[in-house]
Amino acid sequence: MIGLAYAMGTSPAGGAGAGPGGLANALILPIAFIVIFYFLLIRPQQKRAKQHRDFLAALEKGDEVITSGGIHGRVTGVADKVVTLEVAPNIRIKVEKANVAGKKPKTQEKTAASD
Repeated sequence: MIGLAYAMGTSPAGGAGAGPGGLANALILPIAFIVIFYFLLIRPQQKRAKQHRDFLAALEKGDEVITSGGIHGRVTGVADKVVTLEVAPNIRIKVEKANVAGKKPKTQEKTAASD
């Protein structure tokens, strides 16, 4: 009977023959992957999302912004979910607030004109 139990991979005491520390060894790798996944992917994405929410909450009239579609404009009005942009003199468009990607980078107009 004991020979049959060893052949089937169980100990005579009736436990699964995983050996000492079998459960701990089996859990270390998945837990390590979850921790690495969290610190490399989830946490930075949550941080960027919070920064974008704070940026959208701080939008005000006169800010130069770029939409996620690549449209450059100056904010002329801010509502709850809609931002009005002036893209050319007397040409205004309304875009969803969530589609504003960021502020327009400051370029040095003088150096570009002198080149």
